[in-house]
Amino acid sequence: MGQAARKQQQPSESGLHPDFDWQRIAYLVQLSRAIDDIEETRLVPEKKVLYQFSARGHDVAQIIMASRITKARDGVAGYYRSRPTMLTLGVDLVEAIRSPLARAGGYSDGRDIGVVFNYPNLDGPAALPMSGGVGAQYTPVAGWAQAVDYHANVLGDERYKDSIGVVLGGDGSCATNGFWAALTMATTLKLPMLFYVEDNGFGISVPSDKQTPGANIAANLASFKNLKIFDGDGTDPAQTADYVDQAFAHVRERQGPVLLRLTVPRLTGHSYQDTQTYKPEDVLASERARDPLPKLEQYLVPALLTKDEWDGLAEKARADAEAAIAIGLTLPDPDPAGITRHVFAEDGEQQHQGGLLPLGHVFPKSSDVPEPEASRITMVTAIRRTLDFELSTNPKMVVFGEDVGAKGGVHAATMGLQAKYGEGRVFDTSLSEEGIIGRSVGMSLAGLLPVPEIQFRKYADPAEEQLNDCGTMRWRTNNRFAAPMVVRIPGGFFKCGDPWHSQTNEVKWVHAIGWQVAVPSNAEDAVGLLRAALRSNNPTIFFEHRAMLDDASARRPYPGDHYLLPFGRAKQVRSGDAVTIVTWGAMVARCEAAADKAGVEADILDLRTLMPWDKAAVLESVKRTNRCLVVHEDNMTAGFGAEIVATLMTEAFFDLDAPVERLAMPDIPSPHSPLLLNAVVPSVELIAERLETLTRF
Repeated sequence: MGQAARKQQQPSESGLHPDFDWQRIAYLVQLSRAIDDIEETRLVPEKKVLYQFSARGHDVAQIIMASRITKARDGVAGYYRSRPTMLTLGVDLVEAIRSPLARAGGYSDGRDIGVVFNYPNLDGPAALPMSGGVGAQYTPVAGWAQAVDYHANVLGDERYKDSIGVVLGGDGSCATNGFWAALTMATTLKLPMLFYVEDNGFGISVPSDKQTPGANIAANLASFKNLKIFDGDGTDPAQTADYVDQAFAHVRERQGPVLLRLTVPRLTGHSYQDTQTYKPEDVLASERARDPLPKLEQYLVPALLTKDEWDGLAEKARADAEAAIAIGLTLPDPDPAGITRHVFAEDGEQQHQGGLLPLGHVFPKSSDVPEPEASRITMVTAIRRTLDFELSTNPKMVVFGEDVGAKGGVHAATMGLQAKYGEGRVFDTSLSEEGIIGRSVGMSLAGLLPVPEIQFRKYADPAEEQLNDCGTMRWRTNNRFAAPMVVRIPGGFFKCGDPWHSQTNEVKWVHAIGWQVAVPSNAEDAVGLLRAALRSNNPTIFFEHRAMLDDASARRPYPGDHYLLPFGRAKQVRSGDAVTIVTWGAMVARCEAAADKAGVEADILDLRTLMPWDKAAVLESVKRTNRCLVVHEDNMTAGFGAEIVATLMTEAFFDLDAPVERLAMPDIPSPHSPLLLNAVVPSVELIAERLETLTRF
């Protein structure tokens, strides 16, 4: 919308702000109020709704704002008080009721709390899966906004040219890492993103002045570069409509992101269970006096509606809510038999939105048979060549992280890729791992293939919430949404160690729901597993061991541009009948050397992937050798070796001639001194000693 058009959008002769469907807005507000009232007075006391967050007080401004989310590629992420937005997007009323009642189907098939909605929509505005975590909604919307620009500017898709990302949050969420990470992304990149802050003065019981200095995030950000700010009264329909129009026009015209802060009263507790005893009576009275519903009525009656018409809308909304709830109460409960489905992609049932497949992407041919070149290459070269080829064949793939651009990565895995593919496809990010992964989630939901790098394994810790939310997305939305991506994470020792750069702890992501985990030990496997991950419909952690990136033992011939190694297929590195060694990553070469040193005919299995892992290969080997040693670099307690041992105790107990042994790091961080490091990481000598003892048992 240009400046001339905005000048025409002055209040009409009736006194109403034009170009808003005020009758629909009035109905939706009444509908939201009716649902909240029925839940609070009947369904929660009757224990038919177990989680309830009222939108009363937030509803008028939120519905006015959401009525501007109209473009086919708009994306919006709300939070637990955002049902009015879902109603405004046009979500079926029974669907909006079904999930709070925890009935079959709907947004999650009873898997997630009913206040965190989602709405896949490839042909209209989509509501990205909400999170139960405060502030977790911000960075995925930044990723969506960046993906919108990518589709429009890099891929030349006109359908995205004026689409935007919208994120809703309360004032309390403005204190979170996610908010600040998204704000940094949006302003440094001038993303088409609208931050809508509903400031009700409290974060549960904590007043805003303890959340935000001066209790006004808009005032604090007044000097933030590339950020347009609107700060107003969300109980005033005319002011709200004016600010909403200006905010959306600014973002759609690609003038940069907007922060729209509107003050609203929270007319209930934080949730149904919250009695608000922390609020003095004068505060409660002041909030009731600011109820925006009577103000909306005064704004519309008699300028647009008669009093009878207003009351008629209220009656219709109540009747519609009652009818939808009556239907919802007749719906069946979810079937427990299917509760373990949709953790990972299943053949024949792809998600409705997210990743490449719902948009019809077709990958080039692949083969699990290598076509090796004559010369051997390092693992880091193998990774770089694979990324290069996949970038060349998949224009929706983007590679990014800290220092991956001009520098080529601190481990040189992306060297030269930015020069070849441009800053739009290979780029550096701000120093925020939550921002890197959250952005990846939004990009994937918008139909791109993000390949973020976390510079070292320990640095993934600030991104754990986004990683966990990404992994559970398919399951908690019952296969409506998924966010496939490949997260490259270097880690492990390299010449020396330390607690910050040398951690492995890959078991954390095996334990996390919904993540594939690859840990290659050599260049050939790195190519095959990375290509499999880049063409997978699941999110993948691709662990690159620092010691193996340039180690001679990891060098292999490049297996070709079409080589793809399926996950869950262990490799028999050596064949033997005396003992089975199960290992992965940097320990593979050490186990081979140890078997030579001990003179033991060992059956050495390199798992290569830990989720899924090749249980069948391990069981087959152990049932033949009758002995097993598991060797890994991660800490001993609750390391992945414990899972393997537990499996063998259950499924191969009577085949064992000796106890299953484990060798691992003691339960300490990686020490820096090479002397100390060599004392705690399983060494060739220690593995050989344990093999000798085990084979004599």
